[in-house]
Parts: sequence; C-alpha cells; structure tokens
Amino acid sequence: MPIITLTSDIGNRDYLAGAVKARLMQENPAFQIVDISHHISPFNYPQAAYVCRSAVRHFPAHSFHLILFNLFERKPDQLLLAFHKDQYYLCADNGLLTMILEEKPDMIMGIPLSPDQPRDTIFCAGIMAKVANQLVNGEPIRSIGKPDPEYLEKNHLRPLLVENRIEGQIIFIDNFENVIVNITREQFEEQRRGRDFKIVFKRDETIDKISESYADVNEGEKLAIFNSAGYLEIAINKGNAAGLFGLKGFTEKTGQVSNQLQNQLPYQMVRVVFE
Repeated sequence: MPIITLTSDIGNRDYLAGAVKARLMQENPAFQIVDISHHISPFNYPQAAYVCRSAVRHFPAHSFHLILFNLFERKPDQLLLAFHKDQYYLCADNGLLTMILEEKPDMIMGIPLSPDQPRDTIFCAGIMAKVANQLVNGEPIRSIGKPDPEYLEKNHLRPLLVENRIEGQIIFIDNFENVIVNITREQFEEQRRGRDFKIVFKRDETIDKISESYADVNEGEKLAIFNSAGYLEIAINKGNAAGLFGLKGFTEKTGQVSNQLQNQLPYQMVRVVFE
C-alpha cells in the first residue's frame, strides 16, 4: 500500500484534518495515511522544517509526504512535487521545501493551478492526492506538471559556527517542554575538537557535559543530550525546561529590529563555548 504522510498547521480541533484524510481516501482507498503532526506553529518555518526533516528519513523509499503548511502566504499559482533521496514531497511554493531538504531537490515539478480553481486546504490536498495516485499507477514524474519550474527557495536556519563557540536557535519545544536547538551532534563534535565546553542559555545557565539519557542526572536537574534526530536538546529530568527557564522557540520575526523582539533573543538562543 502506498504510504502518505501528513504534516500541517491545521490542528485537530475541528473537522479539517479528518476531511483532508477523507479526500485522500476518495482518490485511492489503499493509501496508508500516517500523521506526522498537525500542530506546527503557524508561520514557523524553522519548526516545520525540523519536524518534517526528522520524520521523513525513517520512512520507506517512495513514500509520499504531503505538507499542508502556510499554503496561502501568497495566492498560489502552483504546488510543488519534488523527488529527493527516494522520497516524494508535495507542498506549497513557499520556500519550505529547501529548508526541509537543506539543499536543492534531485527533481522538481510545478503543479499549476488555474485562476478559476478554488484556493482552500481540502482542494490543495486533493490535487496532491491525485498527483500521488498518478505516480502510484506508474505515470512518469516528468509527465506530471511543469519540469524544473521557478520556485521560492529559503535557507534553513543554520547555527553560527566560529572558532571558540557555536550560537544556535531554539527550533522546537516538545510535549515535555524539552528544548531542541539547531545544533547537530556532527556540528558540535567537529567544532569541539576534543575541547571542554559550556552550554550557555538564558544569559547565565550552564551545562558542561552531554548526557546519554534523562536518567543520567537526578530528578529536577538540567541536562543536555542529543535527541533521536541528532539535535542538541536542553531538558530537565522529570521537569519542563522551557517553562522553568522561560525559553521560547525562535521564529523568523525575531530577526526584525524592534526592541521587544530583540529582548527575546536570550530566551531563544543557546551558545556552546569551547575552552
């Protein structure tokens, strides 16, 4: 059965997530639908990219990943179909695709939308379902839509890497209020080069070792680990790090220059200082 994953910002409080699944099953009742998340924070591109990127790599080859995030930031004239590292992606032309992949896709197609077609979530999900079903039935990808279209690209949120420190941003806060930072284990070890270090956040909180599990510290103590997606995580054993320390997720709006937003930066960033 073809696997279809769903990632969206539509939530589960109303009918919409269920209606989207119903529309997919109308196209092909054999679709095996897997929810990744319907609770991506609205307009939060770094969070959406992290969630999608971390989930997709665990799926079998030739799975279809439908991403219903920020579909209507601008009036869409196309949707995107991409094939990259044996996975299919269907999403809006809003820049998220290159943030997820962290590079250009192996192959990309534009799925045009005519001016007289409706612009709503269920309609867009139906177009994506039709495209997935065409591919399942053996239609060549280059016969679907427009090959190599112009499309919006955005860079994924990268940490600042310098000789004696890394400056990262908080990209996700999970259900336990553990704080995930956009610093990977690979980046950390390459920059560390065997040196001692301090992880610094909220101006003066520090951690000077990496734990392998939450149980490595006593209940109520803070710790740092690399999570199952390979990203740095700040946590409290049986506690809520984000709430206790007042930490918040980084958004693109933080880069604006208002004093109010700039004052939030210490609560949205984590530094690793090497000694």
